[in-house]
Amino acid sequence: MRSIMVLNAKGGSGKSTIATNLASYYADEGYRVMLVDFDPQHSSLDWLAVRPAGMPGIIGHDASEGGFRSPRNADYIIYDTPAGLRGKELSSMLRRAQSVIVPILPSPIDMRAATPFIRQILDNGRVSRKETRVALVANRCRENTNVYHQLEDYLRKVRKAPFISVLRETQNYNHAAEQGLGIFELPPYRVQRDLELWQPVLDWLGSRRSQPVKRR
Repeated sequence: MRSIMVLNAKGGSGKSTIATNLASYYADEGYRVMLVDFDPQHSSLDWLAVRPAGMPGIIGHDASEGGFRSPRNADYIIYDTPAGLRGKELSSMLRRAQSVIVPILPSPIDMRAATPFIRQILDNGRVSRKETRVALVANRCRENTNVYHQLEDYLRKVRKAPFISVLRETQNYNHAAEQGLGIFELPPYRVQRDLELWQPVLDWLGSRRSQPVKRR
C-alpha cells in the first residue's frame, strides 16, 4: 500500500487540487484508491461528491474529526491535510505517510511562511531517517514571471528535499474540479502542457526516492 500526503501549513496553497488529481490518476490506472480528507473544509470530499458515476471509483473518508485508521485493502491512500499543522499534530500526520508533497505558491508571503514549515518537516525524526520522504512542488505558477523565477530559485536552494516540478496556473483545474474530474481525465489536447508538468511528480512518486528506506 502506498500512502501519499499533500501538506502545507498555509491555507490556499492548492493541497486539495493536488490530492484530488493524484487520486483520480491512480484510480484511472486501475488501483483501489482512498481519498482521506483531514481538512474541516472538506474540499476533497466535495470534489468527490460530484464525481460522475461512470468514472473510476474513489473511496472517500472524512477524517476531520480524527479516529482514522489506514485500511489494508487500498492500493493508494491520498491524504489531504488542513492548514495550520504544527508541532505534535504535524508529527502525528507525518507518521501516516510514506511520501509527502509540499506545494508552495509563487508569492513572497508564501515563500516566507514556507521556510520555517519546511525546516520543521525536515527536522522531523521520520523524515531525517528517510522513513517519510518529502518533495517540493511550485504550484499555481505563471511561467516566465519574476516571482515564478524567484520561487524556482528558492525551492532549488532547499536542502534535503528535492524540487520536482512546477504546476502552472490554468483554468483547466477549475474546469476539472467542477465536474469531479482530474486533469488527467480532460481531453488530452486541452491539457497537454499540464500533463507534461505533472509527469515529474508521477515519476518521483513511482521511484524508490519517494519511498521509505528499508531498515535491516
